[in-house]
This record gives sequence, C-alpha cells and structure tokens, in this order.
Amino acid sequence: MAKYLKTKVAPQIPDELRDAFISKVEKGSIRTATNRSMPAAPKPTPGALLLGDAFDMRHPLTGGGMTVALSDVVVHRNLIKPLQDFHDAASLNQYLESFYTLRKPVASTINTLANSAYQVFSASSDEAREIMRQAGVDYLGLGGIYTSGAMALLSGLNPRPSSLIFHFLAMAIFGVGRVLLPFPSPKRLWIGAKLIWGASEILFPIIKAEGVMQMFFPATVPALYGRLLLFLID
Repeated sequence: MAKYLKTKVAPQIPDELRDAFISKVEKGSIRTATNRSMPAAPKPTPGALLLGDAFDMRHPLTGGGMTVALSDVVVHRNLIKPLQDFHDAASLNQYLESFYTLRKPVASTINTLANSAYQVFSASSDEAREIMRQAGVDYLGLGGIYTSGAMALLSGLNPRPSSLIFHFLAMAIFGVGRVLLPFPSPKRLWIGAKLIWGASEILFPIIKAEGVMQMFFPATVPALYGRLLLFLID
C-alpha cells in the first residue's frame, strides 16, 4: 500500500502537499475507511425528517449522495406545499409517508447504479468478472445512446429504474458477445454463462434490498393513494 501511494498517488497531489503526504506515508500513518450501503428503511416520526446519508446510503463511487439528497428535498417541498397548517401532525405524517414512496424510483436507481458499479469495478481474480469490468469500460466508450444513457443515469437526469436495467443487461450482453466471437467454443460459452450469472448476482440482490415494488411500481404502494386522497380533500 505504501509503495502504491508513493509511486501512483503522490505524483497526482499538488506540490504544496506532496512532501507532507509522502512523510505521513513513510511514517505508516495510513488509515482506511470502510464503504457502506444502507437502503432506506422509513421510520415515520412526528416532527422529524431524515435526509442524506443518515437515511439512505450508497457507495460513493458515482457521487450520487448529493443528487439523492437534493431530489428528496424537491419531492418533500412539492408534497408539503398544499399544507396550510404545519401543526396538524396527522396530515403531516400522511404526507411524510407518501414522501418515502415517491422518492423511491430516483433514489433506488442511483443507489443500485452506485453499488453495482462498485462491485463490477472491484478487483477480482475471476476471469468472468475481469471481462465484465472491461466490458463496462468499453460500453461507456461506444458513444451514442450507450454513453449518454449511462451518463443520464449517473447524473440523475434519467432516474427510471427500467433504463438502469436496460443498460446493465446491455453491458453484460455486450461483454458476452465479445467473449463468444469469433467462434463460441465450449470454454467461451462457459465464460459467457458465468458473466451473465455474475451480473445477475450483482444486480438483483441490490434491487431486492431497495424494494422491487417501491422501485418499479410505486403507484401500487398504499401511501401514494393516501397522498392522492389528501389532494382531493384539499
């Protein structure tokens, strides 16, 4: 680790900080911080609203934390805008429950993208995982809808979960196609199958943790109907 920090990281650090950085590395002052993911688990509490990493955490690889937090602010602002009396705890709690439902497609899409990208690009000795990682890099370099679509997901401009699934599976199929060409030998078929299986093992547990119904079918969640009813009453 020390060698890597001195030879690879240190040259990228500004001149004013480089000597201090190398000095600390040589003294062994190296600390690591674990990365965690934490799908949102709503616990409606009167008078309180959790936002940001305190409520919903994903891997920082894609920098999606602020995007999710700012999106949550907009969703909540639009929800409470019709309220006239903020002392009405019962009505406020009903709107708050709807907030947890309506935020889910955007937040879950960015969370799933961040956590799956981390697993894809993590170091691994598995040949299929290495092929998947390289396929991900080359997929982003294809241009057109492939690049713009992935960037729209990364930035939160396209928060549709279906688009995330499309691009993730398209990347896996792109990788399989490269493995099978020019001739699908038994070994290549086996590696291709492992690649598809590995992609599924990465993606679907993350989606399950986020909540399939909330992520893809928020209109079926009862809290949303409560919100619509409140609008009708108002």
